[in-house]
Amino acid sequence: MPCPCENQSDLTKLTEALAHYAGIPGSLIAVLQQAQELYGFLPSDVLRYIAEALALPPAQVFGVATFYTQFRFAPVGKHLILLCRGTACHVNGAASIAQTIQEALGIADGETTADNLFTLKNVACLGCCSLSPVMMIGSETYGSLTPQKVQKILADLQNQELVER
Repeated sequence: MPCPCENQSDLTKLTEALAHYAGIPGSLIAVLQQAQELYGFLPSDVLRYIAEALALPPAQVFGVATFYTQFRFAPVGKHLILLCRGTACHVNGAASIAQTIQEALGIADGETTADNLFTLKNVACLGCCSLSPVMMIGSETYGSLTPQKVQKILADLQNQELVER
């Protein structure tokens, strides 16, 4: 589904990244990472611009971007919740954690709350098996989760947002 902001991105933001990687073979992933950092996701007009600037077929750029799960094609909320669904987390109750998050925020995997505060993304592994079940929000890792802990974490973030407004 095309982004509603199609052809509206400020492409000048990419000038420095493209200049840095100009002529360097195999730099596409690094350019895509820089673009996502700048825009928060990869709008389709940005992908077409990268293809043109790197003299690559658009299909190659879109193919690489869609192959790797690190790349996003829609904006995410201020707080991106990465919920581990790996084996250790699964065995230790990740399903109940997912249900708690979904009920508390009214969103499913891959969705963003109406206020753009939270996005939920299930991931294969966060590499914190000894803390399972685990989730990351931003750079913060939360482990040994219970539904009650998750409710408190989410409520604290929502309250913090109210104070900041």
